[in-house]
Amino acid sequence: MLTFLSRLANNLGNFIYICRVKLSIIIPVYRVETTLDRCVESVVSQDFDDFELLLVDDGSPDGCPQMCDRWAASDHRISVIHKPNGGLSDARNAGLERATGEFVTFIDSDDYIGPGTLTAVISRMGNNDLVEYPIWQHYDNRRRQHLLNLENRQWDNVTDYWLGCQAYLHTYAANKVYRRWLFSDVRFPKGRVFEDAWTLPLLLKKRPKVATVSEGCYYYSDNPNGITAKANGTELAQLLEAHLTAQMPMDDLYYLHLLNLQMDVCRLTGCYPQLQARRVRPVGNIKMKLKAMMVNFIGIKGICTLNKATYKFSHW
Repeated sequence: MLTFLSRLANNLGNFIYICRVKLSIIIPVYRVETTLDRCVESVVSQDFDDFELLLVDDGSPDGCPQMCDRWAASDHRISVIHKPNGGLSDARNAGLERATGEFVTFIDSDDYIGPGTLTAVISRMGNNDLVEYPIWQHYDNRRRQHLLNLENRQWDNVTDYWLGCQAYLHTYAANKVYRRWLFSDVRFPKGRVFEDAWTLPLLLKKRPKVATVSEGCYYYSDNPNGITAKANGTELAQLLEAHLTAQMPMDDLYYLHLLNLQMDVCRLTGCYPQLQARRVRPVGNIKMKLKAMMVNFIGIKGICTLNKATYKFSHW
């Protein structure tokens, strides 16, 4: 009888904990035996502890499922979802289906967050629906690493955030905390690469209140075999499609960013340009200004053809 009452009290305590959780942290797991412990440790050692950590084992064929189970057994805030392999988007979506927090955030299992990050970001949520914090890109590669610094700012509207903050350059699902209602009818696209670029515009079209903070840090580890490092023409075409399909507000700097992407897609695939022609003011650095003048003079098809020819010549 005492054992039954003890189990009942424990289950009731877990139920109350789940009901009151502030933040749901979703970590997809697949073939990350060497980095999973570092990732989870960076979460459980935070000074903010009102969270549930959902480890989504995406059918990992190595020792990751057992590692996830061990973490769950050691900390009542951690639970595991074991599922057949479906890819990163499917794993994140599985986590969203189980999430109970008022807020939700995503961490990739080969990355980690710095001390004090969750406290810094959650303290700035207030009435905001989305808060973005700094990210070290390619942190463990000195030649490629770059710190995306963000200012403490409340953005008046999503257009200012998208263009003024150049959010189109860092559409990462990570390094952001969201109110969970934003995902009420939004999921990451299965079978797509650069899934973050497809998803953030859908969230922004709900007109959330957005803020950026200068505190906290997400450490994005360098992966020389990852999609961002070795994307082929078909995959880059999906990234371009994501931006064009989103139909987000566009200024000249954003247009020139998409022009760079279009040039790469045409060079790698030979496809006809999809980006619509428009007059562009010379803005940005000297290379961007030169491209603006060239596209105004010879058009998108012309600059794509020239880019392909000069690339071949320079690689003879």
